[in-house]
Amino acid sequence: MKKAMYAALLLAALSFTARAQPAPRTWTPDNGNGTFTNPLFYDEFSDPDIIRVNDWFYLTGTTMHAMPGLPVLRSKDLVNWEFLGYAADRLDFGPAYRLEDGKNIYGQGIWAPSLRYRNGVFYIFTNVNGRSTQIYSAINPRGPWAHWEMKRSLHDLSVLFDDDGKAYAVWGHQDLHIAQLTDDLLDIVPDTEQVLFSKTDGMGEGAHLYKIGGRYYILSSNYAGGFRMPAARANRVFGPYEVNQAISKDEGFGMVGGYRLKNKQYPFEVTPPNPAARDTTAMHQGGIVVTEAGEWWGFSMMDYNSVGRLLSLAPVTWQDGWPYFGLPGNLGRNPRTWVKPRVAEPQQVKTPFTRSDDFADAALKPIWQWNHAPVDDKWSLTERPGFLRLHALPAPSFWEARNTLTQRAIGPQSSPTVALDAARLLENDVAGLGLLNLPYATLGVEKKEGKLSLLLFDQARNESTRVALSAGKVWLRADCDFLTEKARFSYSLDGENYRTIGDEFTMIFQLTTFQGVRYALFAYNTGNQNGGMADFASIDIAQPNPRGLMRPIPYGQQIRLGSSAGLQTPLTVVDMGYGRAALQSGPSYVTVAADSSVSFQQVRPGIAQSFQWMETPTGELVLMSLATNRYLRIDPQNGAVKADSPGPAPDGKDGVRFNWVLVK
Repeated sequence: MKKAMYAALLLAALSFTARAQPAPRTWTPDNGNGTFTNPLFYDEFSDPDIIRVNDWFYLTGTTMHAMPGLPVLRSKDLVNWEFLGYAADRLDFGPAYRLEDGKNIYGQGIWAPSLRYRNGVFYIFTNVNGRSTQIYSAINPRGPWAHWEMKRSLHDLSVLFDDDGKAYAVWGHQDLHIAQLTDDLLDIVPDTEQVLFSKTDGMGEGAHLYKIGGRYYILSSNYAGGFRMPAARANRVFGPYEVNQAISKDEGFGMVGGYRLKNKQYPFEVTPPNPAARDTTAMHQGGIVVTEAGEWWGFSMMDYNSVGRLLSLAPVTWQDGWPYFGLPGNLGRNPRTWVKPRVAEPQQVKTPFTRSDDFADAALKPIWQWNHAPVDDKWSLTERPGFLRLHALPAPSFWEARNTLTQRAIGPQSSPTVALDAARLLENDVAGLGLLNLPYATLGVEKKEGKLSLLLFDQARNESTRVALSAGKVWLRADCDFLTEKARFSYSLDGENYRTIGDEFTMIFQLTTFQGVRYALFAYNTGNQNGGMADFASIDIAQPNPRGLMRPIPYGQQIRLGSSAGLQTPLTVVDMGYGRAALQSGPSYVTVAADSSVSFQQVRPGIAQSFQWMETPTGELVLMSLATNRYLRIDPQNGAVKADSPGPAPDGKDGVRFNWVLVK
């Protein structure tokens, strides 16, 4: 990364006494021109569920072993969200939840919640491995939340409060079960459980149950040679149900499926990226919601490689009684950039979390979650005011280290820089900055034989790199690019000049933690005893590309899109509002006909001349015609220009991506 990109970050870290300020820029989907760009958050928000109560939308999702869990957010426009609180302060059903006795719950814990509202009360029903279904309820979504346990476990359940006051649950994998719930919601009514589908009907799991216009709908996620979203509908809650095997399919915005882990320990077996696979990152598990204005919107998650599973928003088109994600003419696919939902009052740009932290507050910022349940008296924000203090507890490795404080990594690129005072470490202590994943990597300070040294550990290679230290104050940095899935570590002794250490580290999407990469602050002792203390002065998260467009739309300027005969002429980019553009050459405009053919026409620009200007996640330009809701492409075989593509292919061989250049 260029030093200029991080100038503000470096100045903030020049001394431990000069308090770090929150990073001025973080990812927002709101483009400020009436449009939004997916994902809604460029950090993990998996298994989402959204409901509307009056003019507010509410959101929660999976948090697995991270605590506190079950974040509750709200929004007026489905794009700008604010954090309200966590429904589950702590999840603790035994030693594994606390990383004790060599046990853990990585990839387990809280998952697939169902968020519902009835008669002034909010409910969250959620799965916990090895336990019955958990229920949280609150009158105020900020909390406090009451907590109790059902009498049985309902896998990936969704709850419906019907118009007649009865409650139903759908759960399971592929066949899906349904039953009426008892009035206290703790069990199912005897003799009401039924199996709805055969395992070959294509309904998958992660159900979302709705009643819309007197008809019952079940949306789910299914893996059938790639993820997709099927749906089912019936006139009665117990069916029979008709199945539509794909209301959303193949939509990954052109993202290439990245590195995948095949095993769980060293030596690690890794599958490299496969650009030829078109559905590795496809949207799946989610549901639908309607605004006060009557607009329907779909929400679902995508496997965005090592940064984790990200939440996306899609316009919904009802056709033949089915809620397809996407636009007319291109059903099942949705634009990465589109016009925001209509609301009564325009909403200000808002992000739910502050990521940088100078630890000056009396409590941890909501962005932080512990890796498993913490030991509460072994960390502090008050023992040394202005610092996060972690007491080193015994652990054989970073993976088993208790009281590791984490936050979700954020894309597309970001660089956490940590200011650490290691002067109070004791023998066999290690403390610093980690990329919590499998495999993981850590850069910290180690104390051995009374001396301090920098220690970089790369679990993928099972390699350690050490550099002797003469002082205990050090700055630790990880430059993470989640588009290439590569990270580089560096350190500084003065907060200004940084030196790289070790080799480039590959970040991998894996299903052991069922999470993306997490930035982690840690301190542990490898000598099987309680150690000293690590004092963290600050963490700053630098983000070079916090908006949906890496390059601004060049309105009023001339560009060149490609070398084909049809588009090699310079084109002036004309502002059509809402992030749209017309492409002008002299008196003529690029025009799309109903049959997707493209020509130059001397007309006043309108729908046929308008393109939604957007980028793939990796920054290439794609242009969606408003006439067809399909994408402009140059046929790789014959150079013909058409507007008939459903969306960019991951391998980039379909002629949809443009690396435009300004004409000087």
